[in-house]
Amino acid sequence: MSEGNEPKTGTIGWTDLTVENADAVRDFYQAVVGWTPGAVSMGDYDDYAMSPQGSEMPVAGICHARGVNAGQPPVWMIYIMVEDLDASAAACMENGGKILTPIRDLGPSGRFCVIEDPAGAIAGLFQGASREENEH
Repeated sequence: MSEGNEPKTGTIGWTDLTVENADAVRDFYQAVVGWTPGAVSMGDYDDYAMSPQGSEMPVAGICHARGVNAGQPPVWMIYIMVEDLDASAAACMENGGKILTPIRDLGPSGRFCVIEDPAGAIAGLFQGASREENEH
C-alpha cells in the first residue's frame, strides 16, 4: 500500500480468506464473481490478490494456510486498522476478548494479530508499517 493511501484507523483495511487449497478457491471466485487473480509470491508458492474485472486494485486476498497463515480459520477475515497494535491487543483482553494468534510481523507491510470478541466473532487487527514507524 503506498503512503497516503493507507486506510484510516478504525476502518476495514483488508479482507482475505485463508484455506488449504488457495488455487481451487481462487478459481471458484474467479468463476463465480469474476475476480481476476494476481499472484503474490510467498517464496515457494503463490497467494492471490483478487481484483474486480477491469480493475488493477485488489479487493481481497485468497491465501494458502501455510507459513504466517498457518492456523488461520477458513473464514472471510476482516482486518481492522489500528494505531497501536500492542495497545489494541491489550484492550481486547481487558474487555473480554481473546488473542487467537500472537502479534506477527509482516516486514515492510506492518504487524497483525487475530482476535475473538466476547460474542465469539473473529477479526484481525492490523497496524501498518507507517503507523509503527511514527510511534518510534
